Amino acid sequence: MSRLAPLDLLGLGLIGLRTRPARAALSGLGIAIGIATMIVVTGIPASSQAALLARLSALGTNTLQVMALPDTQPPASLPETAVEMVRRIGPVSAGSAVANTHAFVRRNDRTDPHDGSGLTVLAARLDLPSVINARVRSGRWLTTATERFPAVVLGSVAATRLGVTDLPAGGPAPQVMIADRRFTVVGILATTPLTPDIDRSVLVGWPAAKSELAFDGHPTVLYVQSDESQIEAVRGVLAETVSPERPGAVLVTRPSDALAAKRATESSFSVLFLALAGVALVVGGIGVANTMVVSVLERRSEIGLRRALGATRGQIRSQFLTESVILATAGGVAGTSLGLLATVGYAAWQDWPVVIPAQSALFGVGGAIVIGVLAGVYPCVRAARLTPTRALATV
Repeated sequence: MSRLAPLDLLGLGLIGLRTRPARAALSGLGIAIGIATMIVVTGIPASSQAALLARLSALGTNTLQVMALPDTQPPASLPETAVEMVRRIGPVSAGSAVANTHAFVRRNDRTDPHDGSGLTVLAARLDLPSVINARVRSGRWLTTATERFPAVVLGSVAATRLGVTDLPAGGPAPQVMIADRRFTVVGILATTPLTPDIDRSVLVGWPAAKSELAFDGHPTVLYVQSDESQIEAVRGVLAETVSPERPGAVLVTRPSDALAAKRATESSFSVLFLALAGVALVVGGIGVANTMVVSVLERRSEIGLRRALGATRGQIRSQFLTESVILATAGGVAGTSLGLLATVGYAAWQDWPVVIPAQSALFGVGGAIVIGVLAGVYPCVRAARLTPTRALATV
């Protein structure tokens, strides 16, 4: 007998599914549940991991601080071009700075001029909020216009201590006194967990600090963001980059402890994903293999009749292998769709970012096909080994 055409082979593979729809549906459901489980048990933890990593990143896992070492002789200071020098380091993605003006701030001119309420007046660069993940709670951040004039943004603690809890829209802006000069409050920051010192600070534009507060232009603290995978390497060269002449007089903070926690979390979740996906695929494969073995036992008379009419062993093997692949593929498509819907729904309910590992989506259908092939090998070989007389003897 000539070799079967692909369409004829497909038709033969569908025979068992059409003649026993209930069994085929239940078997397909079992595969679908296994694949859906694989998608869910990888997609939901991945979404949870993404939410957790985002929270850890907000704690400064990619941020370093650079400052001059105190109590050195002669006194150390950071160069005025420190930020530009740091930005030339390859893995560095952003850099900004603040500088202590050593001025006192007070609510009005009737308070003690030397009572600064424990607050620090800092000169700040315009790009500071994006580097330290700061958010303006009320009003606005400094602009290219306001940074040159007596305008300030208050940290959350500074706003409370100075009695400026909010900025009324359309009303007169409150003012504070800095070095006997009135500065208009244009914004109030929300709490910044990454840099609590900013919460207790009054932030003035860099040019205004020079013109109004006799600021010398040397930054006090640099904030540096870099690629997390290169954070240790960047830390190793920061001191020499900022102060080639006196690198020992530069203090660089170590990476946040949250970075170690983040890396441990990524590693643990990766192992979990692989383990859960493997279990789900094994369960699905066993279900397909069991279904196909039972199918061979039930259809021995059909196999014997086809062999008696001239079907070769290769055609019998192809028929049952095709049926196994069709059954697994249908279950894989249904399971993948069900798993994706369940993952998206749960992530949306928990307000997590939706993250579905690419390997899980690919394994949903591709893995089901592989399962169908592997699970169908033994049943199709067993069916092909049945002789016509032995198979027909069961009729």
